[in-house]
Amino acid sequence: MHVETCPFEGERIFFENAGGSLRLKSVVETSALYASYPDNQGRENEASKALVRSIENGKSKMRLFFNADRGDVIVGESGTELLFRLIRTAALELPRGGTMLSSTLEHPASMSAMKKWAKNTLRSHIIVEHDDELGTVDEKAYLKKLTRDVRVVSIVHTSPVTGMTVDLEKITKEVRNVTPDCIIIVDGIQHSSHGAIDVQKYNIDGYVVSPYKMFSRHGYGVAWASDRLCALGKEQLVGGPFQNWELGTRDAGSYATFSDVVDYLDWLGSNFTNSESARERLEASSVAIKAHEQELVNLALHGSENLIGLIKIEQIEIIGDLASTSREGVVSFYFKNKPSTLIVEKLRQRKIRVHIRKDDHYCGNILRPLNQKDCIRFSICHYNSKAEVIEFLKAINEISAH
Repeated sequence: MHVETCPFEGERIFFENAGGSLRLKSVVETSALYASYPDNQGRENEASKALVRSIENGKSKMRLFFNADRGDVIVGESGTELLFRLIRTAALELPRGGTMLSSTLEHPASMSAMKKWAKNTLRSHIIVEHDDELGTVDEKAYLKKLTRDVRVVSIVHTSPVTGMTVDLEKITKEVRNVTPDCIIIVDGIQHSSHGAIDVQKYNIDGYVVSPYKMFSRHGYGVAWASDRLCALGKEQLVGGPFQNWELGTRDAGSYATFSDVVDYLDWLGSNFTNSESARERLEASSVAIKAHEQELVNLALHGSENLIGLIKIEQIEIIGDLASTSREGVVSFYFKNKPSTLIVEKLRQRKIRVHIRKDDHYCGNILRPLNQKDCIRFSICHYNSKAEVIEFLKAINEISAH
């Protein structure tokens, strides 16, 4: 929906995908359809049975998406709420004592939950410092702070500010070597629309995504939890099934719209492989998405024969490693001689939508060490085109020249 035009402002180019992706047309249709159904699950009628089948199908598609043959998949209020819930459950139910470990690269969704539940369980909250220049964090930085008594570890898969992804397998391997029994929770909200997710590879206990950032809609989050995390005590109805994470009557439309996303990625992958395996088609879609997005990011950074890229514009500073191929769909930058608010407005006037990120509770962890009050976030998804990036560069070059 709305690839080339805004329903309020008309024609525009959308480079604000990190704030929420465009929605699939099927998601919009499914949302309206399921919002119209009056029946609840668990009744002896065909409408109720259809809703239950939709939920079961949605859970099956979630497992396929996470590549999860064990554990459970959960729908919650939002990705942030699910990060809080998984972290809270681990902190409250694991043996007393020990510490909790986060990194400064993380979004406040996980950082705030870790901070709160470390305090409430009388544990020290240990902070791993990310590399300001590279805009990421590696396993060596974690190793400096790891001790055998770490109970809970949070990791962000990709930063929504720097756009840099971490090597999750390397980090979790080092964490397990030092503290094998800890619970590891991953914030995959920014990564989810840019690369495949495979919880079997990561040796983790929780992975959380926000569907509105991966072509679905607002109003719910999705998580996977390991068998070990599921075995811990959790908030649930007295006398209810022990394995249940979800509270209250579920919105079947959440499961149905997530199914739409997985079906779309499956279809997309079928254009790049002849495999009969749905999982292999999902992985093929991820490879194709990554290749296309890398091309767009490279174009924005380095320009073309006729256009100067962001790297070569003297007034511009780019956040994060310029040479890295670990940048997922985001380039955050600022002008040394012009306020970011002015740049965002000038781009808006040219019908190009980007977003300002400020030194606040969302982005201060990245901007403050750089002594920078704000930046402009240019964020893409696979439906963006080279032609759109070229229009963006034309506008930036024009703005920088005046």
